Amino acid sequence: MTSVLAPGLYIVATPIGNLGDLSPRASEILLSADIVAVEDSRVTAGLFRHLGAKGRMMPYHDHNADGVRPGLVARMASEAVALVSDAGTPLISDPGYKLVRDARAAGHAVTTIPGPCAAVAALTLAGLPTDRFLFIGFLPPKMQAKAEAIAEVAAIRATLVLYESGPRLAATLEALREGLGDREAAVAREITKKFEECVTGTLSQLAARYADAPPKGEIVVVVAPPGEAPPPSEEDADAALAEALTRLPPAKAAGEVAKKLGLDRKALYQRALAMKA
Repeated sequence: MTSVLAPGLYIVATPIGNLGDLSPRASEILLSADIVAVEDSRVTAGLFRHLGAKGRMMPYHDHNADGVRPGLVARMASEAVALVSDAGTPLISDPGYKLVRDARAAGHAVTTIPGPCAAVAALTLAGLPTDRFLFIGFLPPKMQAKAEAIAEVAAIRATLVLYESGPRLAATLEALREGLGDREAAVAREITKKFEECVTGTLSQLAARYADAPPKGEIVVVVAPPGEAPPPSEEDADAALAEALTRLPPAKAAGEVAKKLGLDRKALYQRALAMKA
């Protein structure tokens, strides 16, 4: 027997593969909601069959969201509206944040029912640092735009997590190697399903592995953060001092370079005096 839900919006995470991962609370919300906003009704219908019920579904996706959203928000005043994606946690590389934003703006309650998320699941499998990570979704398909997007995150000291399709995987791994260096990485696919696997190695090794054998299934790529930068050399310090001395007196030039390169100011000052002389 289902319970009566308070009006508002319910963000419901659904399984990314194994239907046994659907939580009891998520099941109750889906069975009790007045309407379930779905990315693809065919996919969510399979979930309802697993629950042994027919869901009251309404399509909500990138192509119709602007037209459907006002009506859904209006219904939240008196009805319980659940939001699901095809798999995993809604809003994570899926449509939905505007619905949450408008629901809050209208004064409706917003409740999350947490559960599976492919990005987080892949992190737990990869064996790479998890204290700081950045989810970057799907990279652009065109190579120039892809390279620019990679350059934007190259210096960030965090593990990178992204989604990719099988046919584009090898090219993306190679682009990551070119833009980030040959870092440690992992390719996780079919997480929670029968053929789940997580392959680890350097970006070059993984690019070679998948070059002629594009994998099937949903794919998550996890890339290690950058290593420690090497300390500046004497040549680096001299070049920075020489440039600074064209604009500043020795004391200020030494202070600027010391701050920029993390070197001893007094030693740099003596070096600046020698260069000036």
